[in-house]
Amino acid sequence: MPFEADRSVPGLIVKFGDYPLHHGGVGAIRSLGRLGVPMYAITEDRYTPAASSRYLKRAFVWPTSGAEEPEHLVEGLLRIGARIGRPSVLIPTDEEAAVLIAEHQDALKDTFLFPPVDPGLPRRLASKQGLHELCVEHGIPSPTASFPQSYDEIADFAEKARFPVVAKNREAFVRRKRPAVNGTTRIATREGLLTLARDWGEHPGVILQEYLPREEAEDWIVHACFDADSAPLAMFTGVKVRSWPPHAGMTANAYVVDNPELADLATRFIKQIGFSGIIDLDLRFDRRDGQYKLLDFNPRMGAQFRLFENESGVDVVRAMHLHLTGRTVPEGEQRAGHRYIVENIDLPALLAYRRSGYTTPHAPARASGTELAWLAGDDPLPFFTMLARFVRPGAKHLYQLWRTNRRGSTTGSGS
Repeated sequence: MPFEADRSVPGLIVKFGDYPLHHGGVGAIRSLGRLGVPMYAITEDRYTPAASSRYLKRAFVWPTSGAEEPEHLVEGLLRIGARIGRPSVLIPTDEEAAVLIAEHQDALKDTFLFPPVDPGLPRRLASKQGLHELCVEHGIPSPTASFPQSYDEIADFAEKARFPVVAKNREAFVRRKRPAVNGTTRIATREGLLTLARDWGEHPGVILQEYLPREEAEDWIVHACFDADSAPLAMFTGVKVRSWPPHAGMTANAYVVDNPELADLATRFIKQIGFSGIIDLDLRFDRRDGQYKLLDFNPRMGAQFRLFENESGVDVVRAMHLHLTGRTVPEGEQRAGHRYIVENIDLPALLAYRRSGYTTPHAPARASGTELAWLAGDDPLPFFTMLARFVRPGAKHLYQLWRTNRRGSTTGSGS
């Protein structure tokens, strides 16, 4: 590799909430661990895939819900930092962690390294309403959206809306406390919307969004890392072939595909809002009007970030670590045609997509190489730990998601 990481500066995977089967955290541990960077991680218990990685120096077992008071989480992070004993690069894997770090920079900056950012920006970007408002403000295409404040406003919306529509939880931070919907939900009829809305309370925490027909759309992803001046240190684009739950969830299968137009759009938006650090964007290309519409902005690394690496061996996590430790980030073209597969969810996704009408004409016919989310020859234990933990609860979870999708006439998944 044409670069060396600073092995005196560890990395810490920061995650809040109970989701032990997270391949993104394992990917980050491997990515920096292979460079000789000491890696630490917050884990739910000692038997998670991340905790079993050969590249993990130590797992800090700290079960959280993601709904704790921020002060409690900051204190816990500082205790972990003291146990590591030297400044470490923070690598958040969820919105709660990314927002906490941004909003408590002053308390954390003497113990950890992280990109400086406007303290309120990550929360706004992770909010469906906040992101939509930023898109409108800066001329970035996004689906038409409504933010009802009461049941009566939902009823008014239902009278005028063109169905199907999509419902999402308005704030990422409500999903673990009192979610209105179980993820992105496609609602087929006016009656279906009104029935669901009766359970949303006086102040419905939802966004009702235009449905972009999957037969007329193609899902794209952008992963990048930006410096303090919002200049790209690493920039990658790809096309999503399958996700789970179908069309609305985590990437299950994707390819690296060059898309300069999309890279320019992302770079312009980041410059306009003044963000620094790692981003994971979901966009949908609408063939009806030829626009890329921004659906989600994750102000952190995405779980599938290991799909993307440039010719110099740099991914977004490596780019951030190199930059924060004062090292040059080598440039290089992305590995066009490379494929990423999440083993435990791609098979059910494949079966679900066969009849969906969704196509990805930009995906190459043959992969130039494949990165698996879990299985790695130099680090096999996370894969087998995932299998051991996934089989029973995972099968039950997949069945529940399938049942949710089967109710598509009322509440099936969409985007």
